[in-house]
Amino acid sequence: MTDTIEAPRAAGTTTPPLFVVSVFTSAALVFMVQPMVAKLVLPLLGGSPAVWNTSMAFFQIALLVGYGYAHVLQKIQHVRRQITVHIAALVIAGLTLFPLSISTLAGEPSSNHPALWLLAVLTLSIGLPFAILSATAPLVQAWHARVFRGEGAGEPYSLYAASNLGSLLALLAYPVVMEPLQTLQAQRWTWSGGYWAFVLILAALAMLVWKRAEIPAGQAAVAPVKATPAPTWRERAIWVALAAIPSSLMLGVTAHLATDVASAPFLWVAPLALYLVTFIIAFQTKPAIPRWATLTFQAAAVAACAATLQFGSNGIELQIFVHLACFFLTALVCHQALVARRPDPEHLTEFYLCMSLGGVVGGSFNAFVAPVIFRSVLEYPLMLALSVLARPWGRGRLTTVQMFLVAIGLLSALMAAVAVDQVGPTLSVKLALAATTVTVFLMRDRALLMFALMVTLLFSASAVGDRVDVIRTDRSFFGVLRQSRLTVPRTWPTPPPEMANFSGGEVRLLAHGTTLHGAQAVDPRYHCRPLVYYAPETPIGQVFTARQAVSPALRIGAVGLGTGSVAGYVRPGDHLTFFEIDPLVIRISHDSGQFDYTTKCARGPVDFVLGDARLTLEKQPKDAFDILLIDAFSSDAVPAHLLTVEAVRGYLTHIKPDGVLILHLSNRNLELTAPAMAVARAAGGHALLQEHRVPSNSPNMWESSEDALIIARTPQALARFRADPRWTPSRPDLVRPWTDDYTNLVGAMLRRMQERSGPMMENLKDAWSRLTGK
Repeated sequence: MTDTIEAPRAAGTTTPPLFVVSVFTSAALVFMVQPMVAKLVLPLLGGSPAVWNTSMAFFQIALLVGYGYAHVLQKIQHVRRQITVHIAALVIAGLTLFPLSISTLAGEPSSNHPALWLLAVLTLSIGLPFAILSATAPLVQAWHARVFRGEGAGEPYSLYAASNLGSLLALLAYPVVMEPLQTLQAQRWTWSGGYWAFVLILAALAMLVWKRAEIPAGQAAVAPVKATPAPTWRERAIWVALAAIPSSLMLGVTAHLATDVASAPFLWVAPLALYLVTFIIAFQTKPAIPRWATLTFQAAAVAACAATLQFGSNGIELQIFVHLACFFLTALVCHQALVARRPDPEHLTEFYLCMSLGGVVGGSFNAFVAPVIFRSVLEYPLMLALSVLARPWGRGRLTTVQMFLVAIGLLSALMAAVAVDQVGPTLSVKLALAATTVTVFLMRDRALLMFALMVTLLFSASAVGDRVDVIRTDRSFFGVLRQSRLTVPRTWPTPPPEMANFSGGEVRLLAHGTTLHGAQAVDPRYHCRPLVYYAPETPIGQVFTARQAVSPALRIGAVGLGTGSVAGYVRPGDHLTFFEIDPLVIRISHDSGQFDYTTKCARGPVDFVLGDARLTLEKQPKDAFDILLIDAFSSDAVPAHLLTVEAVRGYLTHIKPDGVLILHLSNRNLELTAPAMAVARAAGGHALLQEHRVPSNSPNMWESSEDALIIARTPQALARFRADPRWTPSRPDLVRPWTDDYTNLVGAMLRRMQERSGPMMENLKDAWSRLTGK
C-alpha cells in the first residue's frame, strides 16, 4: 500500500518555512564547499587554473549523481520510505566529515596525470556527502509538489529561487567573509558543523511531510492527478544543450581571467555567482530582466567580446567587465529559453536531471575533452559562437537590407584577416573588424546568420590580434605553451657597445598563456646569453654574477623552468636543479631542440625534479643551495601558495647560511612586493628589494623590467647587495603577511589597479584593507 497525500484544504495554503529553510541551507552548503575544497587542493597541483575547472567538472558530475539518486528515489511510491532512505544516506555520508579534509588515499600528486589524480582525490574527500546533499533540493521540491498539489501553495519551481539564493549568498560569503576572516582549519570545521545542522533541519522537515502522508480517519484520499505526457527525446536534448553552453562558458571565462591574475576563489566565485543569478532571474514569475532586453544586450555583449578576445592582456579591469557581462547575458539567454520549456511538475526531477546532465557535458568538455583535442584554448570562443544559436532563429525570407548587411560583415572580416598580413593592424583593418562586429549585432534576430558572422569575426579578430610568428602551440593540464620567433627591430637609440650587433637578429620565444616565459637568441654571439628577465643587468642576473664572483662552484636551485635561461650561467663547477611541475615544459625547453640553454649552454650538470615545488623541495637536503630562485609563473600569475610564510620559511632551510633566496615578483595585475616583504620578515629572513626598469637605449628582448626580492638567513649574506644602491631596504609593514591559511589576492589586485588608476582606487583599497586586516 502506498502513502496517500492528505486531501486539500483551503486554497492559498502557504508553504511551510521548513521547506524554504531546507532548500536554502542545502544549496548554501553545496556551493560553499566548492571553492573551499578547490583551495585546499590547489597547492598540491602548482596553483594551476585548471584545478578549478577540473574541480567544477567533478562537482557537476557529483551533482548529476545526486539528481539521478533523487530521480530514482522518487520512483518509490511510499513518501515515508523516501524520507527514511534519504536521512540514512545523509547520516552515512556525514560520517566522513570529522572534519572535511583532503584524502591521502590517492597517493602523492601526479604531474603526468593530474586530472585523474584530482578526480580521485575529490571523490574520496567529498564525493559522497556532496552528491547526497545536492539531491536534497529536487527531493524537497518533489515532496512539496506531492504534499501541496491543488492547495494553492505555488509551483515547486518557486523553491528553485530559494535554492539559487542560498547558493549565491554562500558563494559571495566565501571570498568576502570566510576566506579573509577564517583559517582553512576553521573553515573545514564550520562547514562540517553546518552539514550536521542541516541533517537536523531536514529531519524536522521529514516529520512534517511524514505526518501529511497520513489519512485522517473518515477522510477520503485525493483523486490521483491525471498523468501528463512524458517529454520527448528532442525536448530532453534541448534541455541538455541549453544547460551545457552556459556551463562551458562559465569555465571558459574563469580560465581566461584566472590565467593572467591568479587561480583564486575570488575569481572562481564571480562567474559562478553570475551563473546562479541568471537562474534566479530566469525562474522568477516576473523576471527582473525581460527576455527582449536580455536578447538585445546579449547581442551587443557577445559581439564586443568576440571582437576583443585576442587583443592584448593589459587593462584587466576592462577585460573582467567585458567578459563577465558577456557571460552573464549569454547564460541568461540560455536559461530563460530553458525555463520557457520547463515541463509539468510531475516531470520535475527529470527536468533537473537533464539540466544537471547539460552542466556535466559543458564542464567535462572544458576540463577533459578540450585540452586533448585543442592545442590552444578554442573552447571559449567556440561556445561564444554556439551560444547565439539559443537566440530566435527568425522566420521568412531575408530582406535586401539584411542580405547586404551579411555581405558587408563577411567581406569586412575577410579583408581584415587578409590585409593585416600585408599592412599590420592599421586603423583601416580595425575599422573593418568593427564593421563585422556591428553586423553581428544587427543580425541578432537571425540566429543562424549571426552564428556564421560570429565565426568569421572570431577568426578575423584572432588574425588581427595575434601578430607573433608562431612555430608551435602545445597544451597540458597546466596551461598553453606557445613557441614563436621574433626579429629584433633595428630602429632604436644608440646602444652600448655590447648590444650593437643584437638588433636585426632572430629570437625564439616561449609564452605560457599570454606571458613571455623566456627567450633565446639564434645569433651564436648571444645564443647562450640569458635574455629578458634573466639578463645580467636584471636583479636575477645580478645575484648570479655577484655570487659567482666570490665562489668557484655554486649549488643552484630554480623553481620554474621556462626556457631554462638561468642554465646559461652554469659554469663547469656549478650544479643546477630545476623544480618544474609541467612535463611539457621540460620536453619543450630541454628535449625539443628549440631551446638549448640546458643542453648546450650549461657547462655543468643540470637536472630536473618533477612536481609541485613546495612538495619536492621538502625532500631536498637542508643547507644545500647557494642560490634558490622562485620563478614559478602560471601565465602572468604567481601561485600564491609559493609566497606564504610557511613556504618561505621552508625555502630558507634549504639554502646555506650565506645563501640567497630570490623571489621573482613581476606581475601586470597583482602587486606582490608588499606581501612578499611582509612574508620575508615573518619567516625570519632578511630582505632587499629591487624594482628594475629597462633603460631607453636597451633593444627589445635584451633585458626586461623586473621586481625581485632577495632574502637571506643572516644580514651578512646580503652585505654585498646592501652596498649596491640598486637594492633598497625591505618595507615589511605595508600589508599583512600571507600564510597557508590567509592570502589577499583581491588586495594585491586593487593595489596594482590603484598604481595605474591613481587616487580613484584608494578608497576601495582602504575599505578592503579594513575588512581583511590589510
